[in-house]
Amino acid sequence: MNELSGVHRYRPELIPRRGEIVAWTCAGMALLAAAILRFGGYAVPWGLTALLVLFLGSALLISLGNFVDQHTQLTISPEGVSFENGLRKVKVAWEDVREVRVFPSRMGDKVQVFDAKSYFQFRTLGEVHMHGELKGRMGFAQGDSILRTLILQAGLRIVDRAGEGYYYARG
Repeated sequence: MNELSGVHRYRPELIPRRGEIVAWTCAGMALLAAAILRFGGYAVPWGLTALLVLFLGSALLISLGNFVDQHTQLTISPEGVSFENGLRKVKVAWEDVREVRVFPSRMGDKVQVFDAKSYFQFRTLGEVHMHGELKGRMGFAQGDSILRTLILQAGLRIVDRAGEGYYYARG
């Protein structure tokens, strides 16, 4: 096993905030339309109420996702790996890593790291293309290198399992 030198901190690529702005703008317009109708003495149609709830829910979920992405950090050190994202924090020593699962995807492979009591997951780099043009990047740009380091430092080997994905566990 290769020895790690020093502490390496990684942060994911941040997606553009355009979607969040659009969601909040739509929610605001629906709220404004409902307020104008209400104060104008008209009933607010159930369809507008449903749209308002949908737009508000979408805007809140997108904002939460952006908050989590902005606070996500994966740290690899000689002692182990830690992951935090603003909502949770997981620290695993190399000898406690039991399994790593990798699920390939066009939007960056999803990597799950398990110990006996908990797990965390992250994505390798994924790119969003539209009409041949790069519109955004998500996940960890160094994701493949992080995955390779996780497997080597934890001493894991590939395991045959039915289904989609790759599984690494202690040999």
